Formats: sequence, structure tokens, C-alpha cells
Amino acid sequence: MTDGTGLSGARMLLKRLRNVMARGGAAQLRLDQTVKLIAGEMVAEVCSIYLLRAGEVLELFATEGLKKEAVHKTRLRVGEGLVGDIASHARPLALADAQHHPQFAYRPETGEEVYQSLMGVPILRAGRVIGVLVIQNRTRRQYSEEEIETLETVAMVLAELVASGELVSQEELRPGDGIALLPLRLDGVTLCPGLARGIAVLHQPTLQLQNLVAEDPGREAERLNDALAEMQSSIDTLLSAGDIAGHGEHFDVLETYRLFAQDQGWRNRMMEAVQSGLTAEAAVQKVQNDTRARMREVTDAYLRERLADLDDLANRLLRHLLGAAVPSTRRLPEEAIVVARTMGPADLLDYDRTRLKGLVLEEGSQNAHVAIVARALDIPVLGRCQELMQKVGDGDPLVIDGDNATLFIRPSEDILQTFAESMRQRVMKREAYAAIRDLPAVTRDGIKVDLHINAGLLMDVPQLAATGAAGIGLYRTEIPFMISHDYPDVTRQTEIYRKVLDGAGDLPVIFRTLDIGSDKVLPYWNRDPEENPAMGWRAIRIALDRPAMLRQQLRAMMNAAAGRTLSIMFPMVTEVAELEACRRLLDLELQRQARRGVPLPGAVRVGAMVEVPALLWQLPELLQRVDFLSVGSNDLQQFLFAADRDNPAAAGRYDTLAPAMLRALAEVARVAGEAGKPFGLCGEMAGDPIAAMALLCLGYRALSMAPPRVLPMRAAIRSLDFNALLGYWQNVWHLDGPSLRSALLDYALDHKIPL
Repeated sequence: MTDGTGLSGARMLLKRLRNVMARGGAAQLRLDQTVKLIAGEMVAEVCSIYLLRAGEVLELFATEGLKKEAVHKTRLRVGEGLVGDIASHARPLALADAQHHPQFAYRPETGEEVYQSLMGVPILRAGRVIGVLVIQNRTRRQYSEEEIETLETVAMVLAELVASGELVSQEELRPGDGIALLPLRLDGVTLCPGLARGIAVLHQPTLQLQNLVAEDPGREAERLNDALAEMQSSIDTLLSAGDIAGHGEHFDVLETYRLFAQDQGWRNRMMEAVQSGLTAEAAVQKVQNDTRARMREVTDAYLRERLADLDDLANRLLRHLLGAAVPSTRRLPEEAIVVARTMGPADLLDYDRTRLKGLVLEEGSQNAHVAIVARALDIPVLGRCQELMQKVGDGDPLVIDGDNATLFIRPSEDILQTFAESMRQRVMKREAYAAIRDLPAVTRDGIKVDLHINAGLLMDVPQLAATGAAGIGLYRTEIPFMISHDYPDVTRQTEIYRKVLDGAGDLPVIFRTLDIGSDKVLPYWNRDPEENPAMGWRAIRIALDRPAMLRQQLRAMMNAAAGRTLSIMFPMVTEVAELEACRRLLDLELQRQARRGVPLPGAVRVGAMVEVPALLWQLPELLQRVDFLSVGSNDLQQFLFAADRDNPAAAGRYDTLAPAMLRALAEVARVAGEAGKPFGLCGEMAGDPIAAMALLCLGYRALSMAPPRVLPMRAAIRSLDFNALLGYWQNVWHLDGPSLRSALLDYALDHKIPL
């Protein structure tokens, strides 16, 4: 730049750019003046602006230095050439020798062959790429970090001009099958089950910024600090509300969110943007755009949720700066379904909970902070509904079928009638389930089955009483670790485990030690990426490589279980030697506690999960060293069939009732039964009534499942005549075919077993 690439140069460029924008006139004329100004200020022979057109095409809209006749004629697909690469990845690119880069695409009509170096940045609006800003030089120029930062700031100001619709209409970029009058159906992922009907309320419409360039950076810094303080105070007030305050992971999530608002790195980035010459609100939006661009590249589920929380905080901060209304002040319809790309946990609480009936997200995961809070509020939530924000309009009627992971947009009359009937049936089922909640899960001919729940949050524990379950067959200890902002120490872990045991009362609880790795990543633990994390460094492998971590967890469990029975289960055991190593660590902790005079558990039971097929050939040796076994059906199926359960193309290809899976399960039951050791199964298979019929015939009498499946499973078991089922099973057990599901389904339908 003519006066350097520091803050003063960036501010001068922004002021001159503001003057160009303020002159009015045709948008194309202002764009032409802009490229000329940027080229001069940044000492570049070329400055060009490409804008996104329909069909994912980038069109040259303005240039200083390239041939003028190329304007509106040169086009590149997203991903094509260096400009397309910048748009595809939503990240800047700076090259001293651009023409030898493998992505370089030559366009002879532009005359750019004489230019060696190139720097480009995406033009972002609401986290989406709407264009690319590029400068080029004849010589091999090494662009500095300050120059890249300056160009990104300029691109943000340009985004407001582009988003006005004067250059490329917003209608042009709307997908052809977007918002219309016809009914639509979107499939997603159930984050919280249930049914809901209501009117769509779009969450956080884009806030329009009027002033982007600062007159007085010092004053803007004060405004930013004041808004941060106001936001922090409003979050404190929100979190002290009586209906959510207290204990449990949903409250821990909100406490973590409060800490995100104090993140110094986030605050520093916004303050640096202010110092570059932006207004406080423009600085917030610039950092927000950077965050959203990062989210495009991040595959780690937990890190995406953390970035989503920062995105949510930026929206809250913008509302404080602009004096915009918060959702709680909006007049909601009587039955409202909130629709969002993503959402932080506190923003959900902004809505009137008496009118909020459901939530639908374009992104989201089971461990998303907003999903955890939604479960505490008991509202159905769908996530991962692709193109949701493009297909749903504010005020559209919606139906959420959380049981089948489906969203109906502008549902037809027959869908509404089906929904009404489903709700009626749901009420009838709830009444029927309530009548048998306290009855034993016993077949008509006296075979007793223990139905347990899978849990991972303190809010799950009351489901023991709500469902009449026999205990917690799997407590996933990693979830509190995943939603915490730092590693929980022994004291914090002890508090969690003690509350679980207290909540369970006399009912048994099986704690599974940390099953982290794979898709369960701790946010505060940096680790190298893995090509195949599900079969990589996870669970017991991490625990044995980090024995101090496992010993702390075992110590916390012992503290919590003083005088009570402690049941510990180790996941992902592949070799008997691994289980022996874990037992040695357990013995060391018991000895340590005894030396220190700390009260010990009344009894300690040790179990192993059968998830890795290699363990099937080591069962006799393993059973000599454990008190019980539990089959983890989800991972066992995944590894047995070499089919990634998170890959839609592979996950549904093989059935749990396939002969290979059933023979593996039969072997566990046979060997454990001969050894006189208790065994059970936890996972999705346990909550499937058809699969449970097979498990009963194989000898399984303990099943652990998601809490909503307990009452339906009790109803199915109480309707069974086991000996009649066993006779049928012995006839179909050796039938050829990929699965026995259809044969068992026929039996269930013929004998009126509720499914």
C-alpha cells in the first residue's frame, strides 16, 4: 500500500472506500471505482472482483488491469482455477508464483498471462461465499499477513454492496426447488424424539449493518467493550432463570457457554478488527464470517459445536450493538417451531417456552449443546436437514416427526390427518405404557427380562422412575467430559458419579470408563487426525496409554461409591492382556484408597464390553477375569461387517439379524452361560422389539436401551409366549438369507406383538 500495510494504511483505504460507497449511483459504477481504488492503494497492477451467479459460477464483474472486454464474459466454476479454489474453500490464497500452481486456469481473454503473483480472499456474507476479491502483480511478490488481513477487511465491506441485490439478484441465487407453495419433505437426524406441529419461526435473520467504516477507532473500541459487558450481564440473567438453574449437564452446558463469552482470543480478534478501521458491529461480523468459514472446513463434531457457540455469541453481540430485538420479545404463534442453521444453547432459552413446540436445525448432532438443553425442555429436535434454510419460509406450517427423523414443510391435508392420528395413538400408547410401568418385564409364560436404560447425562437418571427400568446398564462417562470446557478433575467427576448413584438409589448402575476417540473428541485435548478413527486410538487404548487419566476416573468412581456396589465396564477390549492391565490399575487405586483411609466401595464388579470380533475367540480366558459381559451391538456390528455406521451408504447395508451377527451373539451367550457369568447387551439392537425376540431365544435376559424404548419393550415382552416363540425360532434359525428379520416380523404380526 502507498502508506504501508499497517493499521494506518488499512484505515485510509477503508475511508476512501467508504467515500466511494457513499457517492451513490449505479452499483456497477461503484464496483468499477472500487477495483481502481484497491489496486492503487495496495500497489497492485490488477484488482478484480468475481461474483457468484446461479449454477455455482463465478463471473468477472469488475477489473482494473485485466482487459475490460473480459468483464461479464469470463466465468469460472466454483473449484476451477485459483479464483474457484478460493471460493470452494472460503479461505484466502497468496502466491508469489501463481502461474505454476496446479490450480491455475488460464483465460486468454483476460490478458493475465503477464502477472506472476496473486492474492485473493473470499467475499463472505452470513458465512456463505458470494464472490472473490483478487489482486495481482507482474513481479513475484510475497504478500504479507497484514496485506491479506487488509484485503479480507475490504472484502467484508464489499459484501454489503453485493448483498444489496443490485448486482446479482437474490432470486437468481435461490435454488430452483427452494421455497414454494408445494409441500416438501426433508429427512434429518433425530436429536430429541417426539412429534410437533406448528408455524415456522426463522431464527436470527441477517442483521443489516449501516456503518462499516469507523470515524473514531477509540470510540468503536469503547462501544465493543460496552456491548460485551451488556451481553455478559444478559447471559448471567438468562442462566439464573428458575426453570433452568440448578444442576445437571444442561446447566453445565450453559455455564460453558458463559465462559465462551469470556474467551479472550475471540475478544482480541474483534478488537484487532476495530483497530484496522472497522466499526464495532463490522468487526464482530468480520470475525463471525471467519468463524463460519472455519466451520466449513472442520469435521470434528465437538469443535463444530464450539464454533457454533461462538457464532451464536456473535449474533447476540450484534443485537446489543444495533439495539435489535432478542427472540424473547418477538410475538410467537401459539405453536412455534424454530428453524435455524445452527443455534447456541442460550438462544433457545430466549424463546417463550410456553409456545415453543419444536426445533429444526440444518446442522447439529446428538451432543450439540442446544440439543442437550432441548432435551431438558422436552421438545422434539431434528438436525442435519440439508438445505433447510433455503426451503423453509417464515410462517410456513411444519410437522416434525422426530420418531422417524422427518420434517414436513407446508404439509398436505392427508399429512395433517396422519399427524393428528399419530398424536392420538401416541397419547393412547402413553396411557397404556403408564399402566404397565410398574409391572415386571415378564413373558406370558414367566420368562423375566431385565430392562435397563443407557444414560450419559444426569438428566437421564430420572428416567429410571419414569420407565420403571431395572437399572442403568450403560452410563457413558465421556459425555460430561465432552461438554466441559476443561478436563474434569477427580472432585468434579466424583460429584457426577455420586449424583448418578444417589439418583439410582438401590438400582444397579454400570459405569463405562471413558470411550473417547472416534467421533467423541474432547475439546481441550489436541490430537493428531486419524484416517480411520473408529478403529484407531480410542477407548481402552487411550486409557492404557494415559494411565493417570484412567486412575483418576477410577478413583472418582470409588469415592462416589463408598459403601455401595461399584460396577465398572471397560470398552473396546481387544485382547485379554488389555483387560488385565486395566485390572492392575484398578487394584493400584484400591490399594491407594485403603492406605489413605478413604472409604471403599462395598463391592467392585468388573466387566468388559464385547465390541471387537477378535474377542470372540478369547471369551473363555476373558471370563476368568471379569464378573460380567455386555455386548456393544453398535460397534460389534460395525466391525463385524466392516461397515462404518456413520456412513449412510454402508450403515444400512447389513442387518443385526444377519446370520453372522446372530452366531457371534450366540457364542457370547453360550460361553458366558457355561462359565456362569452374567451377560447382557446394550445398543440400538436392545431397543428393537424384533431383534429382542431373537436375543431372548439366544439366551439374553438383560437388555439396556435408550430410555424411550423401555416402556414399548416392556409391552412387547409381556405379550410374548416365549416357548411358542422358541419353537418357531428353532425352525427358522438355520434358514438361508441375509437376515431373519422378515421371518420374526411375520411372527410378531401374526401374534399381535406390539412393535
